[in-house]
Amino acid sequence: MQLVVGRIRRPHGIRGDVSVEVRTDDPGGRFVVGTPMRTDPADRGPLTLTAKRWHAGGLILAFAEIADRNAAEDLRGTWLVVDSGEVAPTDDPDEFHDHELIGLTAVTADGEPVGEVTRVLHHGQDLLVIQPAGPGRGELLVPFVSAIVPEVNVAAGRLVIDPPPGLLEP
Repeated sequence: MQLVVGRIRRPHGIRGDVSVEVRTDDPGGRFVVGTPMRTDPADRGPLTLTAKRWHAGGLILAFAEIADRNAAEDLRGTWLVVDSGEVAPTDDPDEFHDHELIGLTAVTADGEPVGEVTRVLHHGQDLLVIQPAGPGRGELLVPFVSAIVPEVNVAAGRLVIDPPPGLLEP
């Protein structure tokens, strides 16, 4: 499984540098000069990182394969990804990587089955996408906050949801 570590936003300057939206808590370990980076879509990479610097609170990257502003513009919106096997587990018991959550069985605090976590969305709020166990129901979007998801047990393959009224209704 691939994990997103950044998204190329726009060109920076005329030599092909790009500004990147960082999507990792370890940019120093994920953006290492000399390292080829995989992309999504895959046909835009791999890209070999040749330089990095912080500028005005954002990360600016340069890649060997990108020589000018036009080539950098063509990368706008490209996701920079790593294999989930390359990511070490976290020591924080309340922090999870997306790949640890996907596939977990969701149950209510009363033990009623809800479904399976199929994706994690990172918009203004982290959301768990759950495919309900019963037929004919669409995906559920559950805010991934401790008040609603009080228990995550990766080893047991499940998480508990304590939904407010209406959250799990179709």
